[in-house]
Amino acid sequence: MPAPKKYDQETQDRAVRMYADRIAAGDVSQRQARVEVGELLGIKAETLRNWIRRDLGEAGKLPAAAAEPADAELARLRRENAQLRRANEILKTASAFFAQAELDRKLGS
Repeated sequence: MPAPKKYDQETQDRAVRMYADRIAAGDVSQRQARVEVGELLGIKAETLRNWIRRDLGEAGKLPAAAAEPADAELARLRRENAQLRRANEILKTASAFFAQAELDRKLGS
């Protein structure tokens, strides 16, 4: 007869969801996310790792459906970043142009 489970399925699912949310935030490693969630819920990180492997697969990656919004957001932010960099370069060039024109005007007087 197997040993009784210490944590019910709802707690296990909640822990895996919290881990997935923490990873989706993108500012911590997988290990650190397991440790943080484990500390919050009073679960050992190794136990949480087993649940994650069971629910999310061996690599512990988020399902594709959960990763898509993050990928779309990342692509949007990269496009916005590139656009802002181009705008910044244009402003720097214009600033240099007008500064040179002001110098020429003052020297010509």
